[in-house]
Amino acid sequence: MLIAGDIGGTKTDLAIYSGESGPHTPLAETEVHSADYPSLQAMVKEFLAQAKMSVDVASFDVAGPVLDGHVKTTNLPWVMDEKSLAKDLNLKAAHLINDLEAVARAVPALRSQDVLAINKGEAVRHGPIAVIAPGTGLGESFLTWNGSDYVAHGSEGGHSDFAPTDERQIRLLQYLLPRFGHVGFERVCSGIGVPNVYEFLRDVEKIPERPEVAAVIAAAKDHTKAIVQAAFDPDHPSELCRATVEMLASILAGETGNLALKVFATGGVYIAGGIALHIIPLLQKSQFMDGFTRKGRFKDLMARIPVNVITTRAALLGAASFGLQSLRNVGIENRTPLSAV
Repeated sequence: MLIAGDIGGTKTDLAIYSGESGPHTPLAETEVHSADYPSLQAMVKEFLAQAKMSVDVASFDVAGPVLDGHVKTTNLPWVMDEKSLAKDLNLKAAHLINDLEAVARAVPALRSQDVLAINKGEAVRHGPIAVIAPGTGLGESFLTWNGSDYVAHGSEGGHSDFAPTDERQIRLLQYLLPRFGHVGFERVCSGIGVPNVYEFLRDVEKIPERPEVAAVIAAAKDHTKAIVQAAFDPDHPSELCRATVEMLASILAGETGNLALKVFATGGVYIAGGIALHIIPLLQKSQFMDGFTRKGRFKDLMARIPVNVITTRAALLGAASFGLQSLRNVGIENRTPLSAV
């Protein structure tokens, strides 16, 4: 039996699987607020006790760089180690992988109902695949073909320097530089970044906000959630909140195109993450692909790249896929390539 988890800065998804059930069919699952727990071990022990099930292997994806089985989470005050997890949870093996590596590992397991096409394009067989995920933070990863399998690669590309693509974005960078010193894409293109964009448009661009909406946002525990909800309010959408998510979508379009160029993603691009799921109506507009393809002499090439939004819990699926592979090979330390698409 396997326990897999997607450890996010805001929430954590945990699920239990068997080799027979496969990565799409958990036997038990839960979603919890990450900050409510002092450690991953405490969270897992509580879930296993509630589920009344025992497991042999664990596979967790984490927001942060995993180095030699060790990671300090980016958006949580946790330090985790594979050996300590295995010992504390009485497991045969425990594995930690970067959250975007997990999303990449999910790509070969995706079903048609798990994706929404933004640009059909023309995928090159066995071409590199890019993955970008605006959630609490901004994650980036990619897959390459090694001759027989797709292999996933994690990265911390979301922390690379924010590169404005128009005059308004230049002003946004100028607004944030004194505050942060370094402005990475995560500061303007993620759950963390939404309030930064909102404040810029309010303070610099002087877009007005209705007092009642401002009060709701100020009182909300999660400002990002309140801003996004106000942007898509079917009856009285906030002009400022709408402008915020539209600017975020524009920034996401440019950086998604950047990533596609960097890894030469002729096999396609996959967009994941909670923020992406909440702004799908904006991703489906022509402006998104306009921003994605606006790469000068490479515009025609960019237009041929398939772009899809992953609508399932991709990180958990990827962690489960890797964990089930580990379950079949308990005692084998080396990570093996992904199964072919």
